[in-house]
Amino acid sequence: MATSEAFRKAAEDSKKLTSKPTNEDLLDLYAFYKVANGEDFSKATAPGMFDLKVLTHRPDALSKKTFGPQTYGKAKYNAWKKVAEEGVTPEQAQEKYIAKVEEMKTKYGYDENKEPEAVGTS
Repeated sequence: MATSEAFRKAAEDSKKLTSKPTNEDLLDLYAFYKVANGEDFSKATAPGMFDLKVLTHRPDALSKKTFGPQTYGKAKYNAWKKVAEEGVTPEQAQEKYIAKVEEMKTKYGYDENKEPEAVGTS
């Protein structure tokens, strides 16, 4: 499966948001990205019980019952699992990823001239 130019641009644009997205939005983006790149969820290793980096350093981390005090690894694994189990194809995931980035650009602000930085980092 070829990665579309629009998908590559969306991945770059996601690094130029002007404010930090919520964990929920970041997890959606992560899951779509994994599927869009053709990564096979069935070969993924579930996070272990010692994956202790908890989603608590962000104000929104505990505000949604869907997250609770999960670890990053578990939350990412579960987001990817959900998309994979929905049967989303890599092509559909690229479309969903692009749409999500466009939504996030409006929601969090976007600066085309900003130095790219990875979203979701502390």
